[in-house]
Amino acid sequence: MTRSQEGAGDLPADPRLGQIVEGIVRIAAGNLTSRIPVSSARDQVDAVSTGINLLAAELDDMYQDMEQRVESRTLELREAHQQVQRMALSDPLTGLSNRIDLMQQVQQSLTDWDGTESAPAVLMIDLDGFKEINDSFGHKAGDLVLQEVAARLLASAPEENVVARLGGDEFAVLLPGVARLSALAVAERIQAALGVRTVVEGLDVWPRASIGVHLAESGQSAEDLLLRADTAMYEAKENGPGLVRLFEPVMLYARQLRREMASDLRNAIERNEFRLAFQPVVDLVTGKMQGVEVLLRWEHPTQGLVMPDIFIPLAEESGAILGIGRWVLRSALEQLAAWRAEGQDQDGFHIRVNVSPSQLQSMDLVDFVRAQLRETGAAPRDLILEITESAFVGSGDVETYSMRSLKALGIRLEIDDFGTGYSSISYLRRLPVDTVKVDRALIAEISRDEGQLQFVDAVHGLIQAAGMEAVFEGIETQQQAELLQEMGCCSGQGYYFSRPLTAEQVGTLLASGSRLPLATELLA
Repeated sequence: MTRSQEGAGDLPADPRLGQIVEGIVRIAAGNLTSRIPVSSARDQVDAVSTGINLLAAELDDMYQDMEQRVESRTLELREAHQQVQRMALSDPLTGLSNRIDLMQQVQQSLTDWDGTESAPAVLMIDLDGFKEINDSFGHKAGDLVLQEVAARLLASAPEENVVARLGGDEFAVLLPGVARLSALAVAERIQAALGVRTVVEGLDVWPRASIGVHLAESGQSAEDLLLRADTAMYEAKENGPGLVRLFEPVMLYARQLRREMASDLRNAIERNEFRLAFQPVVDLVTGKMQGVEVLLRWEHPTQGLVMPDIFIPLAEESGAILGIGRWVLRSALEQLAAWRAEGQDQDGFHIRVNVSPSQLQSMDLVDFVRAQLRETGAAPRDLILEITESAFVGSGDVETYSMRSLKALGIRLEIDDFGTGYSSISYLRRLPVDTVKVDRALIAEISRDEGQLQFVDAVHGLIQAAGMEAVFEGIETQQQAELLQEMGCCSGQGYYFSRPLTAEQVGTLLASGSRLPLATELLA
C-alpha cells in the first residue's frame, strides 16, 4: 500500500451523501414533495441531488394528474350509476316512478308509519277503454294519452305523494299518510282531472279510469297493500266504468274464488266438463230452421252450471280461451257430422261458432279450421264464424290475415253483437263479412217506439246496401217478429222461437222438419 492510498482512507465523509440517502427514503415512502438540499459547490454530488429532485417533481406531477383523472372518472361513474338507478326506478315513457320504485317507497312508508289513523294508502288506477284508443288512433296516440294522464295525475296528487306507472294503462299513487276520507277525496280529484277532454292529434279523447283504494293496516307488507288496492280496482272496473272502490275483505275472497275458477277452467276440457247447447236461427217468413248458433256451457264439479258471461271473460284473461275455442269448433263440427250420419239434416243447414279476438291472433287458426273441416267431412259453407264488432274494427295484420284466409276457404264470417260497439256502417264494405247479427238492444223497444223501429229499418237497409245479410237476435215476442218481417228481415233468433236446445232436441227438429216457433211447444 502506498502512502497516498493510506491518506485517502482517512478523508472525512461528505454529509451531503447522507442527505441524498434520506431524501431517497422519503420519496420512496411516497413523500413526493420532499426535496434534497443542493449546495453552492455545484459538483457531482449536487448534480445527483438535483436529478433526484427533478424526478420527484415529475412523479408528483404525474401523481396529481392521475388523482385528478381518477376523481373525474369516479365522478363520471357515480353520475352514470345514478342515471342507471333513475332509469331502473322510472318509467321511460312518462318519467313517473315504476313498480320497483313504488314498492320501495310503499315499504318505507310502512316502516315509518307509527300505527296512527293517518296511514299509508295506495290508489290503483286502470284506464277504461284504453285499448279502443290504441285500436282507433294507433299506439303513438295511445302513448300521448298516457303522457297526458301522467301529467294530470301529478297535478292532482300532493307533492309528497308518489305517482307511478306500473305498465300498460295501469298507474298507482302512494299517499304516505292520510285518513280514509282524504284518500277517497284524492281519488275523486283524479277522476275529475281525467274526465276533462284531451285533444290527441286533432281528436277528442275523454280518458276515464277505475280506481281502487286501500289504507294500510297493522302487519301488512307492501305486497299486501298493492294487492288489496288492485283487488278494489278490479271491483270498480267490473261495475264501472269511472268508479272508485275502497277495499273490503269480501273482495279478496271473491278474487280468490276467481283465481280458483281460472285454475279449474284450464282443466275443464280434460275433465269433460263442457257442454254444447244450440239456439236455432230461423227464417222469419217460413219458420224454417236455417241453422244453429253454438253456445257453450260449463258443468263445474262444485258450482254446477256456469254461464258463458261469467267464465268466458275469465278464459280470455287467463289465456284458456284458445284451447276452449278450438274444443268448441271441433265438437260443433263433430256434432254436425253426427246429425248427418243419422239422417238429421236439411239443405243449407249450418252451424255458427263464436271466435274470440285471441283466436284471431293465433297464426295457425286457418290451418286448424281447415284440418277440422277435412277430418269431420264438413264443407266450408256449413260453417259461419261469428266475430265481435270490436274485433273486426280493432283488427291488426294477423287478425286481418286470418279473416281473409278464412273467407278464401269458403267459410262465411259474421259480425256479432252489431250495435254494441262502434256502430259505424262506413267500415262494413271494407270487411270480409257476409252477415251482420244485429244486437238485441236495438230491437228491444221497436214494439213501443216508432222512432226506434224506423232506426232499425234504416240500419237494415244500410246492411243490405253493403251487400250483406242481417240476422236479428233477441226476438222475444210475436210482434217483434212480425215487425221485422214487414221491413223485409229474413233471419232471426230468440226466445220467441226457441230457447237453447240440446243436440238431441235439434236432431229431432231436423228429422221431423218441424218449423219454429212451434218447436218450443213441441219439446216442452
